[in-house]
Amino acid sequence: MLLCLASLKGSPGVTTLGVALSARWPQPWRRVLVEADPAGGDLAARYRLALAPGLISLAAAARRSTDAALVGEHTQTLVGGLAVVVGPTRPDQARAALTAITGADGRAGVLGSYTGRDDVVAVVDCGRLDPDGPAGPIIVAADQLLILARPRADELAHVADQVISGIVDGPARTRLLLVGPGYPAAEVTREVGLSVAGTVPWDPRTAAAVSGQGARTPRPRAALVRTATRLANKLAGDPRRIGSGPADHAATDPAPEGVPDPEEQGKTLPGPWTTVSPNGSGPPRRGWP
Repeated sequence: MLLCLASLKGSPGVTTLGVALSARWPQPWRRVLVEADPAGGDLAARYRLALAPGLISLAAAARRSTDAALVGEHTQTLVGGLAVVVGPTRPDQARAALTAITGADGRAGVLGSYTGRDDVVAVVDCGRLDPDGPAGPIIVAADQLLILARPRADELAHVADQVISGIVDGPARTRLLLVGPGYPAAEVTREVGLSVAGTVPWDPRTAAAVSGQGARTPRPRAALVRTATRLANKLAGDPRRIGSGPADHAATDPAPEGVPDPEEQGKTLPGPWTTVSPNGSGPPRRGWP
């Protein structure tokens, strides 16, 4: 499965959700998170990773072959087992790498080959949605496109404009993910014309932990983790049916900041929650998953 995440306006947390969704993707799927944001990637800075192997090295290899095995050869692994293809931080390098990957076949290139099996998923962070940009062929080739937007009038107006202009592919393949409080999902679907895959809670504490920036590690009962797990299970089971019923829009808002969730007390996700620098030296630091 080729699953693309993108936004149209602002910074609703595409990269953070990409990490959470990939990390909670169910077994026995093989999973990889790919940074394909033409504006530049964030994972290297967040997790203090090297830029190679990554998108640049994958693009160089993809000039000669679209063999599916190439993707695995250009990943780094976060503690917990999540494989990531790290994007360069510089926009010019990111755009050049994406152009090389998609230029092989005019579509998703090696990423399309990699996701041709039923037990493989590539979650691709495409940044700001631009089908005419260097990530456009990957978006067009995606099995599922999830557009993140805050359910507010200004952001939803941009989504509606894209639907009307035909830039997004319509409800057969494209879904919305609403981030934080605002207009209810049913009203958004009626006004915008896209079904809603779910509502991602506004949970800055857990989002910081997922990004390796928080003082604590993500807790399994945290609202953002629960939402990512539920959404991953739905997508893995049948990507065409998400957003088809009211259960998909169940409230998942976390407790107010400073008010602990009783279910979270004393619980942390299993496993060591530190990573080290790519060459194995340097002080340990926090990471997820």
